[in-house]
Amino acid sequence: MEDNQQKPTFLERNAALIKGFFIGFLILLLLIPTLMIDSLINERESRKTEAIQEVSSKWGNKQQFIGPILRIPYYEISKVEKSNTQGKKEIEQTKTLAYAYFLPDKLSISGKLMPEKRNRGIFDIVVYRSKLNFNGDFSNIQFDKFNVLPENIVWKDATILLTISDSRGIEEDVSLNWNGNKSTFNSGGKLLTGENEKNEISGIITPVLIENEGKNKNSFSFDISLKGSEAIDFIPVGKITEVSLQSNWQNPSFIGAFLPDKRNISEQGFSASWKVLHLNRDFPQQWIGIAPLSFQNASFGVKLITPNDNYQKSNRSSKYAILIISLTFLAFFFIEIINRKKVHPFNYILIGLALCIFYTLLVSISEVLSFNLAYFLATIMTLGLIFLYSKSIFSDNRSAIIISAVMLTLYSFVFVIIQLEDTALLIGSIGLFIILAITMYVSRKIDWENVGFKH
Repeated sequence: MEDNQQKPTFLERNAALIKGFFIGFLILLLLIPTLMIDSLINERESRKTEAIQEVSSKWGNKQQFIGPILRIPYYEISKVEKSNTQGKKEIEQTKTLAYAYFLPDKLSISGKLMPEKRNRGIFDIVVYRSKLNFNGDFSNIQFDKFNVLPENIVWKDATILLTISDSRGIEEDVSLNWNGNKSTFNSGGKLLTGENEKNEISGIITPVLIENEGKNKNSFSFDISLKGSEAIDFIPVGKITEVSLQSNWQNPSFIGAFLPDKRNISEQGFSASWKVLHLNRDFPQQWIGIAPLSFQNASFGVKLITPNDNYQKSNRSSKYAILIISLTFLAFFFIEIINRKKVHPFNYILIGLALCIFYTLLVSISEVLSFNLAYFLATIMTLGLIFLYSKSIFSDNRSAIIISAVMLTLYSFVFVIIQLEDTALLIGSIGLFIILAITMYVSRKIDWENVGFKH
């Protein structure tokens, strides 16, 4: 009878296995709040995007230039056969005004971007002022390929068109210097692009004088002061297009179809220059009517990015929440086994919630402080809370220190990974391998068949 009383029950024999299953289930259950945290980060990022859009709509949106483009009107002659009152057939001619468009042979753009920061609540929005100089020339303007008779070309009504994606950003009048003669741009310019769907792009326009039926070389230049936000880009409309930009912004992102041929980025700012040939793009130098092309495929420029975006880094760090929760629970589980002291499931639940709250702390603090400082403060707060809680659970400073050391190592490991870009996967894989090796080493001598707990 005494032997039967000393024989361990099923629950006692499999206590470690049952506790392991419970911890695994709890980890899966904690995926719910971590997913909610991801949604919170996305929601806060959307709020920031809305703030950017609100400020940009009043200051000036992303700016894009197409032009300058020379527009020359001409008459299309159509012949229609009609019957007169006597029943005889007559040919009637009708004239319809149409437009031919010509792109410059050479286009040079140089300018400076002067970024400024605006605030909308707790959000920082990057806007800029720019001063740009356009110069170049149109040479040997011919209608031969359009089969337009010389007498049908209206040279006197030629105009220069420049499209700007958000003309609200224009700060001063824009004056064109055309062959030494000055004229002022006015609003009301329009450019139709597209094939199946017509897209009307607004711009500014001014009349120009074409001499000698376009056989002469026509030089132009003008300056423009423009406000915008986030980015500025250009369409390479010249046979040879050269763009040079300078700014004191330290974090540019070069965007579009062409990267700069030369660039220099330092603590004082950046400078970049592009050279694009007409052979590098997929639209012609001249056309009539609606432009059957997509300018956007050839756009290029620069975006002024905000360094260390806290939402992107918070989102990346939250991806490792399941790793930190799992390994922290594993550390508690091993200390349970080694000390033979049972930790109640409710304690695991509270610890898991504390680990989840770390990410809400991280997001909220990083909105008012830098991400690195926010990560440090959130880590210290979470470690301090769990250190005190585990100390009360185990009644042992040594166990609480071990738990804190494990967590500090994990948070430091994640912090290093989210600072990296190209080598994040490599470092992460090596780190996980080392963590697995340490876990196998620590658990190698545990007799899982005779594991027990005491209260």
